[in-house]
Amino acid sequence: MGKVDAVIFDLDGTLLDTLEDIADSCNESLSELGMPSRGIDEVRSFVGNGLGVLMERAVPGGKANPLFREALSLMHRNYARNSRNKTRPYDGVLDLISALNERGIKTGIVSNKPDAQVKELAGIYFKGLINPEDAAGENEAAGIKRKPAPDSVLAVMRSLGVSADRCVYVGDSDVDIQTARNSGLPCISVCWGFRTREFLEEHGATVLVSKPEDIMDILLVCNLRLKRAACNSRPSRAFTF
Repeated sequence: MGKVDAVIFDLDGTLLDTLEDIADSCNESLSELGMPSRGIDEVRSFVGNGLGVLMERAVPGGKANPLFREALSLMHRNYARNSRNKTRPYDGVLDLISALNERGIKTGIVSNKPDAQVKELAGIYFKGLINPEDAAGENEAAGIKRKPAPDSVLAVMRSLGVSADRCVYVGDSDVDIQTARNSGLPCISVCWGFRTREFLEEHGATVLVSKPEDIMDILLVCNLRLKRAACNSRPSRAFTF
């Protein structure tokens, strides 16, 4: 690819460590209905496709359980109340976003959380760094399909004013890898989130990073290649990571 003008991030497991708040909310909801609780590693494996899929996996019998809809409703209520108890940005994330901003590289967020909640969290944890209007969540009622459909990524690209050949997607899951592919973007997969390096490699990850500053290193190399090509008057060409 050419010069990178923008980076779009997944939220949970990529920018924010939300796992404990999600697990606590899930188990609070299950407990209210007399259902067995789930361990933190179980919940880790459930996340990535939105609260509906999470609860489908957490509730015994899934959607076939007559209490499923009530469990999902409780999860929405409880997570709205608990979403800021233990959640925090991963170490190095704020420094990375600040460095991107300083270099004029735009940033956005795409998540399968409810859209209003994503914008709220962006305003709380990334105030002054990422505009909440450049953050999008699940909004299928408005006809925007959730990840791995490209709809929300394309919406954020329009908001940022960037094209696919100048944008990179960063996430921590197989859903993110597929989302990037469906959006026509290269994907950087992070290894500090909810999935292991081995899992990501098995699901098609080609560029993996172990700490946030590695992302900046990749982007700088990408842009340096383009600058050198221009200085040497060689025809520009698309290239991948």
